[in-house]
Amino acid sequence: MTGQLVDTHVHLDLRQFDRDRSAVMERAAARGVVAMINVGFDVASSRRAVELASQHHAVWAACGIHPHYARGAGPEDYRELEELLEHERVIALGEIGLDYYRDLSPRPVQREVFRRLLSLARDARLPVIIHDRDAHQEVLAMLQDAGGGELAGIMHCFSGDWAFAEQCLALGFYVSIAGTVTYPNALGLREVTRRVPESRLLLETDCPWLAPAPYRGKRNEPAFVALVAEEVARIRDIKPDQLARTTTENACRLFGINMPASTQAGHGSNCHTLPGGRNLLPSN
Repeated sequence: MTGQLVDTHVHLDLRQFDRDRSAVMERAAARGVVAMINVGFDVASSRRAVELASQHHAVWAACGIHPHYARGAGPEDYRELEELLEHERVIALGEIGLDYYRDLSPRPVQREVFRRLLSLARDARLPVIIHDRDAHQEVLAMLQDAGGGELAGIMHCFSGDWAFAEQCLALGFYVSIAGTVTYPNALGLREVTRRVPESRLLLETDCPWLAPAPYRGKRNEPAFVALVAEEVARIRDIKPDQLARTTTENACRLFGINMPASTQAGHGSNCHTLPGGRNLLPSN
């Protein structure tokens, strides 16, 4: 077992998991996954994320509008998102950002929706989960305009080079590594993985997509975050248990969620001392 892990980006509400969702969660728990953040990409999926998080103690929710769906966002969507963000199981706003690779929404519309959602996150005092594809500098500029150091969050499924990672770190953001780090051509991502400060590193699957080797091309699931952790530990030349402990503490810190001291016996984590957090696991 790698240790206790947090998968900071899942989409367990999708139909790909309808037949075996409970079994998927059981496999994740068996691999040491103690928490998963189910991330919305529009209002409907955000609603489902909250419902799932309300039913499973190991699941938390993030609510947002992905740039692919920006073209359909209207006033009623922002109003409902504001309401969802008040739910006790919602710990982040996301995923939000810019996608200039697929361009499924016009770029001016993507920027306007991103701007409004960053403002909403700042008002709600929640961290953001950023989707950025082929829009690195514009994403950075908009994050700076939205408040710079006043915003915290994740660069989800990081895809930039080390120079871009340094700029993200300078803004106070965390870098999240997905299963893509296991792919043979991911040389730049492996460099980033090796150089990111330990205190700013997070792990994710982005399931059901981006399954790590040797499952590439198949459905991804939260249990596979253990494979991501093992590869990241190998790249950084540290023990998997150490990486699990550090990345779990980072997730606790960023999202304000706590792990009761009783669940940390033998792991040396101090997640349970984080101020103002919520219980990551039930106390009994």
